[in-house]
Amino acid sequence: MLAAILVICGLALFFGALLGYTAIRCKVEGNPLAEKVDKLLPQSQCGQCGYPGCRPYAEAVAKGEAPVNLCVPGGETTVKALAELMGVDATRLDVATGDPVPMVAVIDEQICIGCTLCLQACPVDAIVGTAKHLHTVIASECTGCKLCLPPCPVDCISMVAPKTEPTTWKWPYPLFKLEVKP
Repeated sequence: MLAAILVICGLALFFGALLGYTAIRCKVEGNPLAEKVDKLLPQSQCGQCGYPGCRPYAEAVAKGEAPVNLCVPGGETTVKALAELMGVDATRLDVATGDPVPMVAVIDEQICIGCTLCLQACPVDAIVGTAKHLHTVIASECTGCKLCLPPCPVDCISMVAPKTEPTTWKWPYPLFKLEVKP
């Protein structure tokens, strides 16, 4: 009996040491630039940039396959930080993939049945509520990703533009092109 225990302990030590050595010897290093880009992103995993999450977008930016101006939830500050890190010119936030105006989810209390499907779909936990009770959206946390819309069985969620206040107002970009005639 004692011999069997010693054999099993010996095998466990041998395989543990083998696994530890293999982990150190065969370690795969990640792209350090992708790590830095990923830390600058908001980690909302919303997919508004066209990638399935922040990490794939960070890897694409680090490889030079994606522009730095696709992160809608990060806003202009993230675009500027990414442009500085990558050494490129800071361009305007590309909202061609989404709405030109940032949107916020709003839940209609009269229709909501409290199914919690929107809670599970929200990547930033901007929706609060419990099962069979009214849900609501924390507007300051909502990124406008629209991931809560498809799972809602009663279509009680709508996307609206947030109220413009003096602290959130920005000068609109011009919608015309300047043409120079010879």
